[in-house]
Parts: sequence; C-alpha cells; structure tokens
Amino acid sequence: MEYNLKSPKLIAADIDGTFLRPDRTYDRPRFERILKRMHAKGAKFVVASGNQIALLENLFPGFEGQISYVAENGALIRDEQEVIFAGNMDPYAIKRVLEVQRQHPEIQLVLCGVKSAYCQRGLTDPRFFDFINQFYGRLAWADDLQTIDDQVLKFALLVPEEQSLQYVDLFKQELGGLIEATDTGFGYIDLIVPGCHKASGLQKLAERWNIDPQDCAAFGDGGNDIEMLNYCGLSFAMANAQDSVKAAAQYVCKSDAEDGVLEVLDQLYPEESHI
Repeated sequence: MEYNLKSPKLIAADIDGTFLRPDRTYDRPRFERILKRMHAKGAKFVVASGNQIALLENLFPGFEGQISYVAENGALIRDEQEVIFAGNMDPYAIKRVLEVQRQHPEIQLVLCGVKSAYCQRGLTDPRFFDFINQFYGRLAWADDLQTIDDQVLKFALLVPEEQSLQYVDLFKQELGGLIEATDTGFGYIDLIVPGCHKASGLQKLAERWNIDPQDCAAFGDGGNDIEMLNYCGLSFAMANAQDSVKAAAQYVCKSDAEDGVLEVLDQLYPEESHI
C-alpha cells in the first residue's frame, strides 16, 4: 500500500508484534538509514513498549542518544539519555496486588522497579522465572516483594490467555482507582500507576519537544497500544494486530514478519528527502 502522507515530527512504535519480527530481530541497516533521514528532517523516534528499559536498550545498541523510550507502558520515560519521568506505585496498591495474587496462584507475577524486576520466592514458579528472564535486562529473586529497595513502576502478570480479559476485570474490581489493568496480549497483563500508559508518555515527550499530536504517528498491535493510536494524528495497526487495534487505527500496514513499520517509514521519509 502506498501512503501519500506528510512526514510526522514524532514516530512511536511498539516493539513486540510491531517493530520486531516474530524471531525478535529487525533490519538494523535499513532502520539506521531511515533514522538518519528522520533526523535530517528534525523528526524523533520513540520506542513505546511495556518492556523494561534495560531490555529495550539491549535491542538498540549503538543508538544511544538517538532514540527515546516510553518504557513499562508509560511508567518510565527517557528523552534520549535523560529520564524525565518514573512512576511510583502506592505501597497499599502493591500490598493489594500481592493479596489478590495469593488468592489466584495460577497468576505468575513480576514486580518491575527502576533498578530491576523481581519475582518472589515461593509465589513464582521457577520455570516461569527462567522463561521470562529472556524478556528482561535485569531480573532477580526477592524474598518479599513488599520490602524491596526500589521504586515500583508496575506489575507484569501472566494469566491463562483465553481468560485474560476476565483477569483484567478482576483487578479492576479489586483495585479500582489504585491501579490500571491493561491487556498486553498473549495472556500478559500490566498493572500500572493510574494515568500511566503509552499515550501519557508520548504526551510528555511531545510537550517537551513542542510537537502537536497531529504531527505524531504511532504503530501498534495490542490493546495497550490503543491509547497512543488515538493520541497520534496518524496511526497504523499491524496486519497481525488484534481486531480492536485495527478498529482504532487509521491504517493497517504489513505485519511484523514483513517489516511493516520500516516499509511505512521508508515511504514517510523517502531517500530523496535526505539532505
């Protein structure tokens, strides 16, 4: 599909299911060329993800100071090399989340802090810890999640995938007002500080850079991308996206496996625009 559109001043892309291929790779030389053309036009690139910032940094070695991050679903925001916002979950909310998890031991839980992410011994299946460790730059065991020496950004949960929306409703009922629950896909749910999501993170960066939302574009595939798709003046859902995400976006581009994000960016910032 051809997109006859003006070049945005800010591009925000989700990572898993969007920017990365299913094997968690991307065409680095192609992205590097696009990023140079974006910078030549004064445009910003933002990684907007539910992932830990340490993991995201590992995906983009060599791009330090060239891209910005809305990590942990908006709970941690970095303007290129400066952290400008970090959420701080209320201790009572932490206590209540852990109480609900104990009532539902099928829920696997990770507490995400500024310094590291943590799983609690005795509550977390070691097999889950070993599996999830590949998705974190820093993950550690803790004896008690209520007493860790860290600033708590969010909780990341794994629940039975076919019942994920029921668990979202459960946490909304049990902790309404204390946290926001969002379905991130494939049975994963994030519990975040109220008011923190990808759109709120983009808004903070856009205001800092004096960029109007109409001059922003976003790419996503999951339910936690809908707010930022609605925030941006230009929005793309991946061909592999959930139906609700496709309904929220203006356009549907090729899938993650087909480098859909890079294909669109090549059109928004064509070779001839490089000066």
